Amino acid sequence: MTSSFEFPVYPARLSDAERDKALEVLRDGVARGRLSHDTFLRRMELALAARRADELAALTADLPQDNRVARVVFGAVEAVSGFTVRLRSAWQAERLPKLLLPNPAVGHPLRNGRDPANGLRLNHETVSRVHAELRHQAGMWVLRDLGSTNGTTVNGRRVIGAAVVREGDQVGFGRMAYRLATH
Repeated sequence: MTSSFEFPVYPARLSDAERDKALEVLRDGVARGRLSHDTFLRRMELALAARRADELAALTADLPQDNRVARVVFGAVEAVSGFTVRLRSAWQAERLPKLLLPNPAVGHPLRNGRDPANGLRLNHETVSRVHAELRHQAGMWVLRDLGSTNGTTVNGRRVIGAAVVREGDQVGFGRMAYRLATH
């Protein structure tokens, strides 16, 4: 007498790598604007709860799969674009007029703005009457915004209160921009 045993066949358990690949496709879908944030969150929950490969495939069926050629091309374009932006900003920085830092021995701050009483008068509509001041303290130069309307920036970042500056920094008062120099 022979007996045969038949066991039910279950699909293989999903690996972490398969889930990670599906999640990467979903993340790319959000980054490229093909999925809303809410849709991404819902599909991510479903991907983490999926038990079979076909469930994961259904979650990513409407999204483009990993295209290595496209990634290489987009990466190259991004690198070239980033280089041109850095080159343009470096070129513009060298062309900025210099703002000479005063002699630290003088001891009093250098105020700037549209008001003729300032040590540095900047006659531009985006500069406040009393815009900012440069002060030498504790061996450092400190640039303080004095409540200007259009703001003060150092290297493209807005100054809230005060910021330490040094030679070569780009400073902006409203839309007026300078490069700090000592001589």
